[in-house]
Amino acid sequence: MKQTSKHYVQKMLLTLMLGVAAFVVVLTTSPQVAAQQTITPIDEGRAFLEDEQNTIDIIETYGASVVAISIEVQGNGQTPGDFLEQIPEQFRDFFNLPEDFDPEDFDNLPLPPSQGSGSGFVVGDSGQIITNYHVVRRALEERSVTMLDGAEIRVIFPGNDQEVPVSVVGANALYDIALLELENPEDLPADLLPIPISDSDSVRVGQKTIAIGNPFGFESTVTAGIVSGIGRNLPGVGEINVPLLQTDAAINPGNSGGPLLNSRGELIGINTAIIPQVGAGGQRGNLGIGFAVPSNILDANLAEMQAGVFSDIDSRPRLGVIIRDVNTYPDNVRDTLNLPESGVVVMEVQAGSAAEQAGLQGAEFEVTAEGQTIPAGGDVILAVNGEAVRNASDIQDVVFSSSRGDVLELTVWRDGEEQMIPVTLDVVPVAEGSDEN
Repeated sequence: MKQTSKHYVQKMLLTLMLGVAAFVVVLTTSPQVAAQQTITPIDEGRAFLEDEQNTIDIIETYGASVVAISIEVQGNGQTPGDFLEQIPEQFRDFFNLPEDFDPEDFDNLPLPPSQGSGSGFVVGDSGQIITNYHVVRRALEERSVTMLDGAEIRVIFPGNDQEVPVSVVGANALYDIALLELENPEDLPADLLPIPISDSDSVRVGQKTIAIGNPFGFESTVTAGIVSGIGRNLPGVGEINVPLLQTDAAINPGNSGGPLLNSRGELIGINTAIIPQVGAGGQRGNLGIGFAVPSNILDANLAEMQAGVFSDIDSRPRLGVIIRDVNTYPDNVRDTLNLPESGVVVMEVQAGSAAEQAGLQGAEFEVTAEGQTIPAGGDVILAVNGEAVRNASDIQDVVFSSSRGDVLELTVWRDGEEQMIPVTLDVVPVAEGSDEN
């Protein structure tokens, strides 16, 4: 029995030793197996996620059409004499100015140039370039596309350090867009594909966006995100309320005028503004909220700009009214005043305007409700040319797409009844400080 037990123990030890040896063999060979796995060639077809490959394809196809724009204007409109003359007498000692100081003695001194930058992109087969009006405005005479004396605008195509001169063909200050063209058409790179213009009315919140531009001077910078909102209004963009696209794709100073593309590489907007994050040094930066002028606005105004037209609010026909959306009135005020569910209230009619000539009536009194004073008693515009008016933008879109002398048929709510009032549009100067349509 003892021999049998001894034999059993020896057998167990032998088995254990063999198991340990096998385990050691596995441990010593595992790194080799792992090494073989790491050097296995990657399937190039699966190297990128589908969304990544989509972005790469778009940039490789259309990235060459996005340019950097530089603007230089000699002088800034104020001579050194103007500046020195503004220094109070008690502080002039700090500048060691002589007692017989005469500011005119300094007026012939050369001024440093004013500089600016932005982005743009090629549209159409002729190599014309779209950007924001505010990008090139400093180089232009007031309310004109004529270049100032000493002003220069140049563009740089990706992969080419040469700056090539351009001129401004047309501009629309209403929507903050401008059209440029190369002074020498041969400067257009060969095989460049212009960016196609898409229907921005079909844009949906949540869809992919790609922004290309030159933020902070970094050429051909690409950022991606989604459409965060549609129909946003941001004061300071253009001269009227522009229904902007909102995106979280990073947009920074220098992106202005660059394209906002969809996942087909089509233009859905022109990057134009940000809500900035201001750093300690005062430098503006991205906060994840950027805005773009919808591509349909460009499409509707492109032919006019190509014809050399400069448009601003003073040059366009208007109704000559100040209006307010009915749905901004408190419910109890709407009920008390017997106002309709939708439309816009005419608060004020400008003297000499098309609206006054047609007999539109502004507010006759004011009511106070919920801590605010509200104009009341004026006409309510329900429809234009048979199309229902939901807000001020609906009227604005019709008016600014019309010409001088066009007749608009307004459906108006007055004293609890609907009336049809024809209005012949005319160009009327905007009253200073007003927000008129």
